[in-house]
Amino acid sequence: MPGSRTVASRMLLVIALGATTVFSGTADADEAIAERVEALGAGFPVEVLGVPLLARQALLDFYRATGYERAWQSPDHRQQLISAVETAVQDGLDPEDYHSEVLYDLAHRTLPELSRELQADMDLLLSDAFMLLGSHLLDGKVNPKTLQAEWTANRRQRRLDTLLKTALSSGDIAGTLQSLRPNHSGYQGLVRARQTMTRLLGQPWLPIAGGPVIGPGDRDDRMPEIRRRLTALGDLPDYQLASDLRHYSGELEVVVPAFQARHGLEPDGLIGRQTLAALNLLPVERIRRIDASLERWRWLPESLGDRFVLVNIAGYELNLIDNGRLRLHRRVIVGQPYRQTPVFSDRIRYLVLNPAWTVPRTLMIEDHLPRILRDPDYLERLNIQVYQGWGTDRQRVDPATVDWASLSGDYFPYQLVQAPGPNNALGRIKFMFPNPYDIYLHDTPSQSLFGRLGRSFSAGCIRVEDPFPLAEQLLSGHPEWSLDRILDAAESSETRTIVLPQPIPVYIQYWTAWVDEHGGLQLRDDIYNRDNRLINRLRETPSGDAGRMTPTAVLHRTSASTRSQEQP
Repeated sequence: MPGSRTVASRMLLVIALGATTVFSGTADADEAIAERVEALGAGFPVEVLGVPLLARQALLDFYRATGYERAWQSPDHRQQLISAVETAVQDGLDPEDYHSEVLYDLAHRTLPELSRELQADMDLLLSDAFMLLGSHLLDGKVNPKTLQAEWTANRRQRRLDTLLKTALSSGDIAGTLQSLRPNHSGYQGLVRARQTMTRLLGQPWLPIAGGPVIGPGDRDDRMPEIRRRLTALGDLPDYQLASDLRHYSGELEVVVPAFQARHGLEPDGLIGRQTLAALNLLPVERIRRIDASLERWRWLPESLGDRFVLVNIAGYELNLIDNGRLRLHRRVIVGQPYRQTPVFSDRIRYLVLNPAWTVPRTLMIEDHLPRILRDPDYLERLNIQVYQGWGTDRQRVDPATVDWASLSGDYFPYQLVQAPGPNNALGRIKFMFPNPYDIYLHDTPSQSLFGRLGRSFSAGCIRVEDPFPLAEQLLSGHPEWSLDRILDAAESSETRTIVLPQPIPVYIQYWTAWVDEHGGLQLRDDIYNRDNRLINRLRETPSGDAGRMTPTAVLHRTSASTRSQEQP
């Protein structure tokens, strides 16, 4: 309707010009809030004091519910929020995303100093900052499904507008925001590690030069800097205590292997190319890995459950946690870089002993077909059977009757099924949590691969070292299924499905930085090259920032314009 469009356009123009009209009375500031909020509701982009309001729907819901009243009249409430915004950096978030510069300038002014228009603008910015920061602490800044930064404050079920109302009513703004942070020990440990690493920023960190491998007993001109670096990173108590700083001896023979282990390197105590690269990793690079891991923690549910399985793809490890305690730790093999194991969560619902393996279509075409063409005995040697069709109507086919050379990705009307046995790719047990990715945990006949440091060898599923104690733990609610009985059933070669007494949550995650049970910061290679993209998204700011006036300039312009309106 033309009339509605004219009114909305006029509201937008007033806001764009700095909203210099002066109202009289408290209600006028509330009227200014109403104008801006309703412009948001009409779909217009609204900027106040040079920054955009981003939590559109949450702002609408909050101010409509409160009758457009100003919410932030208490100086204590404002200061609590500003302090929370300033400390968001401890969580790997950028305070500027939450209007920190403008709010900091406003914090040094009392309400009587501000025109009622500026009071309205400040109120909206404070509410917007609370909702954005609250949303990012609770749910992450980056949407894991799209890897796009989120500015809506509406992605999870928590109502940020209701939360803000409760926080203002109780007066505990800081505590409310604090409660939205993940309370998992893994997250809190990373926050502490980040604070420690931040203290190293600005210290000398010139690259330690390459050269001959340094072993215990050697003397080398690089050793004093290596000692200093290990002390700065917390591995060596005090490098200056050594009588000969150039000598690789004494405590270093324990410290260097421990440093190597927490960087995913062979703990052989030899300072070679890889160990020097780890020592040369800048504090800011370590912080970026921590920030990526903090964000991934925020993607997880608020509660992981009392008992759950946690797989870290980048760490090649599986942990079973029971009431906050580590019950089981296992090395795992994950997907190759071109067949990456996905990140997701589900519930382990049942186990299968002596499983058959139906080869996924991609592997049939890309892996098995070339091998069949090269080796006529390949299928028989691996006990793989060929079926035509699917489901109960499928028919077993003699492999000798198939023209394998005529098959391709466009035409492959067969299934390959590996029967249970010692050569079965799934080993003697698999742990099932049906999911769209067809990913599960399983045993493997290739146990020697667990001795490798880098273990990205699979086609996407997760192979577990010595998996039967994990089965015992998951079946602990089934007293008849002791470890001995599980092993006996596996030796029988009979395929058997065992339903868990209670489904167990399983979280498949990707962390290149985490804190171990001893409080040490563990760092690993970014095997799938996922960190850089996530870190870049975390550094994104809302579009439309280019050419923005500085907060001081905006306030000066708006205040001066307001004063000119107030002159008789």
